[in-house]
Amino acid sequence: MKLTEAEWQIMNALWQKHPATAREVMDRLPAGVNWAYTTIKTLLTRLVEKKAVTEAKHANTSVYEPLVSQQKARLNAFRSLLDQAFDGAIGPLVHFLAEEKQFTAKEKKELARILESEAEDKGE
Repeated sequence: MKLTEAEWQIMNALWQKHPATAREVMDRLPAGVNWAYTTIKTLLTRLVEKKAVTEAKHANTSVYEPLVSQQKARLNAFRSLLDQAFDGAIGPLVHFLAEEKQFTAKEKKELARILESEAEDKGE
């Protein structure tokens, strides 16, 4: 499932605390995001259609809850980026990041630790 930038905003608000009404989601949006209530309802409806969010009625109020975890959504977004920009290969991505950003010694050490830990977990 692919989320638009606006849908990510809504999902982030829902991941903060759920279940939530559209008004509660509206209150949790970052400063500078001044969408109308109807816009938020439209985005929530789209997320329900994508099966990223569930909607339950309590009296006359819709209450929303994420069906997709933040971790799963991030993984899907990462895989999509990896496939589109790097032909699905991690090596070119790491090389790109190393060239584009000067990693601090601490960041390099942390990356090496993560890669070593993953290799050990896989028995490599």
